[in-house]
Amino acid sequence: MLISIDGLSKNFGERRILDNVSLTIEEKGRYGLIGVNGAGKSTLLDVILGNLEYEVGNIYKSDNTVIGFLKQNSGLERDCSIIEEMQKAFSDVISAQERMVSLGEKMGEIADKESSEYKATAGEYSKCQALIDSRDGYNIDVKIATILNGMGFGNKDTNTIINTLSGGEKTRLAIAKLLLEEPNLLILDEPTNHLDFKTLNWLEEYLISYKGAVLVVSHDRYFLDKIVDTVFEIERGKIYTYKGNYSKFLKLKEERRERQQKEYEAQQEEIAKMQTYIDKNLARASTSNSAKSRIKALESMELIEKPDSDLKVMKLKFETVREPYKDVLKVNDLEVCVGEEKKVLCSNINLHIRKGEKIAIIGDNGIGKSSFLKTILDIIPHYNGSFEWGKNVSLSYYEQENLNINQDKIAIDELWDRFPHISETDIRKVLGSVLLTKDDVYKPVKVISGGERAKLAFCIIMLEKANVIILDEPTNHLDLASKEVLEKALSEYEGTLIFVSHDRYLLNKVPDKIVEIEAGGVFICDGGYEDYKARKEFLASKNEAPVIEKIANKPKSSYRSKEQRRQDATRKNRIKELEILIEKTEELIRNLEEEMTKEEVFSDYELMNEKCEALSREKESLESYYEEWTMLSDEAEG
Repeated sequence: MLISIDGLSKNFGERRILDNVSLTIEEKGRYGLIGVNGAGKSTLLDVILGNLEYEVGNIYKSDNTVIGFLKQNSGLERDCSIIEEMQKAFSDVISAQERMVSLGEKMGEIADKESSEYKATAGEYSKCQALIDSRDGYNIDVKIATILNGMGFGNKDTNTIINTLSGGEKTRLAIAKLLLEEPNLLILDEPTNHLDFKTLNWLEEYLISYKGAVLVVSHDRYFLDKIVDTVFEIERGKIYTYKGNYSKFLKLKEERRERQQKEYEAQQEEIAKMQTYIDKNLARASTSNSAKSRIKALESMELIEKPDSDLKVMKLKFETVREPYKDVLKVNDLEVCVGEEKKVLCSNINLHIRKGEKIAIIGDNGIGKSSFLKTILDIIPHYNGSFEWGKNVSLSYYEQENLNINQDKIAIDELWDRFPHISETDIRKVLGSVLLTKDDVYKPVKVISGGERAKLAFCIIMLEKANVIILDEPTNHLDLASKEVLEKALSEYEGTLIFVSHDRYLLNKVPDKIVEIEAGGVFICDGGYEDYKARKEFLASKNEAPVIEKIANKPKSSYRSKEQRRQDATRKNRIKELEILIEKTEELIRNLEEEMTKEEVFSDYELMNEKCEALSREKESLESYYEEWTMLSDEAEG
């Protein structure tokens, strides 16, 4: 056990932020701390870190607890170089190494090896040696290079001064330094901001194998799913502990609420029956004692609290009022460029998007994803290539920072001026559905929060009722509950969806196709993020480059229904999975056959028997994989 919190409460003025909170953080545990904005997550972290006093309760920390805390861009000396800052994580080790050199010289100068001076010097030398060994001090350069490479600094000059780095680079460097310090309790506050997919994947794998405990505050649902094995949720000042990752938490929370509701209702029914019996029998001499015993039972009964009503969450429903033709958008050899100098970000973009498809656009930072959306919307000009929207297409656009909303208007006027034919009652109803109510609707757009501006933008999209919705990073300013609502609304939307996102949970749930923009074209993969990731890993294992779509005038395929396209996507993804399974199984078989030729195996009857049985199982699996692959491949060709 590293930290134990028992019955802790914290007030700000008359408002109680944390109410009788209890939790335990164990060595090597992986914890996610979640809750709506303002729930008290930062308050709890400050209490754990010792930055805040609390009114009631206790915090116990073991003597060996060392906390490392990352809050965006913290702990960096901006005038230092990257390598100097990273070496600070090993300042005690470097000092010990330098001290060992002087101690070694001193020991060499002492003639009497049995003297107390020599023994004292040798003892200090040994302590320095033990410290260096405990921190793997002879591999400092390797450790620094490994972490910097993983955090995306592999091609960066380590003599670069930190002050010249971008905000995102500083965040990544702060994480790198904290990882090198290796505290046995690592606390990370929104660590996935500013990280690309490659860095995210590396960080996730590193944290999974991290030797200490990890406590993370994050709105990244995919990250929480991958990393944590316990979720702490703060709700109305209380903290609830759920064993499992984020997806498991969603199920367990629903089960807990249902169970508590049933237990509460059952107890209330029992109380009502007991009270009825008491009322009828207390005055009767023959049954008075029995009634009194029930009174005592009621008084000693531990009451089950009535479950709190669900916290209010926004409601979204995107509808369409007219049908487009089957071909929604054709993009041919499009070049995306920005600025007066016409800087080319990407080129040879070829896409054919059909009615009802949900397309996710991904790619490296700076590759031109947002600019691509602005190009096909004619917000910025294009000079090479072409795009064509289909007939009857109507468009709604969600801009990443909502800069297409008038920042000087008050919220209700921004909506009403766009839709003057709608009554004030209906305008207020739409705003209320996203929890913009009372005084909030009279605030200028520029002073409301990023999350509230996002919700206002969703109101506009709901009222536009377009058959094509284009979204640029729609989850950036949303809390977890709002992300769940948006995901459901987008999944149920019957129109065509084109969106840019780095939210891997959303990318896994909503799209039926992933389009990765690269400098020289696009890589297209049917399915969601996991399908894309598996396909990329498979191609990498085969040392094959992904197929970049450059040819615009390919033969047109006949129109297929949405359900047929989903079946095709499912079949294609299963074929890809089988190809990976076949490759891995063939490798297992080769390894087993090689092991069986070794003397230590074939001379051991029991071990040899185990290997034979394992080989038989793998060959049976391989045969079934080949049969399924052949069947699905034939269906795909048919």
